[in-house]
Amino acid sequence: MVKKRLIIEMGMGIDQHGQEPTVAAARAVRNAIAHNALPGVWEVAGLTDPNEMIVEVQVAVPYPEQVNSEEVLAVLPFGRKTLTVESGGMVVQGRAIPSLNDKNDEMLIAVAAVTVFIDK
Repeated sequence: MVKKRLIIEMGMGIDQHGQEPTVAAARAVRNAIAHNALPGVWEVAGLTDPNEMIVEVQVAVPYPEQVNSEEVLAVLPFGRKTLTVESGGMVVQGRAIPSLNDKNDEMLIAVAAVTVFIDK
C-alpha cells in the first residue's frame, strides 16, 4: 500500500481571551475543515469507512508545549489522526478583561494544515 495525499486544508484560529494555545489550535483545525466535503474518499478512492482516512494535522502556535493534543484532534470527526505541534503563529497585543479570565493582554493566533491521505 502507498499513502497518497487527497487534500490539504489550511486554517487559522484565535484565542482572544484566556491565552489558551489549545483553544487557538483547535479553532485553526476547525477552520481548516469547516467548508469542505470529501466525496472523493468514497467515489474516487473507494474507501468504505471514513475512519480509513489518514489525517495528519500540523499546527503552529505560540507556547506549543501547552497544547492538549487530544482536544485538538477531537475537532476531527473521522480518520486515523495524528498531530504535530510546532512553535509559530502569532502573539498580538490585545486587552485583558478580568471577567473573561485573561491572564494578560495576549491574543494567540494559530495556523493549521490538515492533510488527508488514503492508503491505496
